[in-house]
Amino acid sequence: MTTTWKWLAICAVSIGLAIAGNVHAAEYEKTPDFTPRTYHTVQLDSQVLASSGLFKFDSGLEFTYPDAVRGIFVTAHSAGGERFNSLINLVETTDLNAMVIDIKEDLGHLTYIPEEGSSLAELEIGQRLIKDPRGMLEKLEEKEIYPIARVVVFKDTVLAESRHDLTFMDEDQVWKNNRGDSFVNPFLREVWDYNVQIAIEAAKLGFKEIQFDYVRFPEGFERRADDLSYSFGEYEDSGADSIQRRVDAVTDFVAYAKEQLEPYGVEVSVDIFGYAATLPEAPGIGQNFSKISEKVDVISSMIYPSHWTSYFGISKPDLEPYQLVSEYAKVENKVLGALENPPVSRPWLQDFTASYLGAGNYKRYGKAEVEAQIKALNEQGIKEFLLWNAGNSYSKGVDYTP
Repeated sequence: MTTTWKWLAICAVSIGLAIAGNVHAAEYEKTPDFTPRTYHTVQLDSQVLASSGLFKFDSGLEFTYPDAVRGIFVTAHSAGGERFNSLINLVETTDLNAMVIDIKEDLGHLTYIPEEGSSLAELEIGQRLIKDPRGMLEKLEEKEIYPIARVVVFKDTVLAESRHDLTFMDEDQVWKNNRGDSFVNPFLREVWDYNVQIAIEAAKLGFKEIQFDYVRFPEGFERRADDLSYSFGEYEDSGADSIQRRVDAVTDFVAYAKEQLEPYGVEVSVDIFGYAATLPEAPGIGQNFSKISEKVDVISSMIYPSHWTSYFGISKPDLEPYQLVSEYAKVENKVLGALENPPVSRPWLQDFTASYLGAGNYKRYGKAEVEAQIKALNEQGIKEFLLWNAGNSYSKGVDYTP
């Protein structure tokens, strides 16, 4: 086949699938009850597509990457409700400049209803929390607020309950952790494609960055790994031990997702446990900080002081936000500094009060505590950050560039 005809053939396939890059386009067959739905996939030549420049997707919205991302987490309830305007006002009147918005949330639902005819509509996992996602993004464009789509990956009760072959089974029941959450299986390519498909649609909506969260096996998985029933997929005959197989699966997913999203011109970021940077790898959950960092544009460690036990010589980390963040940043800088092409560091910081730690183990977080964490990062040369408050009630009067 001549080069010209090869281009035309690829164009025809790409347009027909409405998807570009080394992407698995899915035709989702509906079947009753728990009968597995099957993806029929078509493999495209990603190297040709990525290098051609012909297939760079244009959402029609323009966002400029800020001098340094300083963002807040926004739930779908907030993004689709009355609170959205107040959060926009917070960003406009401060040195904040970005929002991380839930697109696939912690249970596995889409936070909007996809348009009829969309491949996502066939998944039937949408909820009408964000009623007009495109209108929301147009407003962010108008306000010059950088939009990041949060996509929760392997924590997915919705998919686990509907597809038992894609999850971990405890005899005849879908396995749940102590919090009642179910996970889907990171070893399976079909699970990867399912989430990449959602990420691609977010990019098509106009988001400029895809942030993957829960890119890991369940916490404590190593204690149940031999008792549960599940498939190893392509890793069945890998020859690696159980720890390395988990690390390989998680790292390979990140690399795969990054490749598939290349034609859409979006940044790719991953949320990761803060302690993963302090270990060669987190064996139970399959997170290797260095390996994941090498595959992404941005790495976002969750370093909330409340989430650490005695660490870095600090007996009660929640009481010492500046010291905790400072000590962590020193470790992360050393790890990332050893990489040939390190990503941007953009940690998650704490803007909530962890009263669940009990009297004497926590403090009320507000302006001073948030500024202390930002100052600690800045002093270690880390200029980007994200703030987490599950209820989106952020501290008032904070100087975000101290």
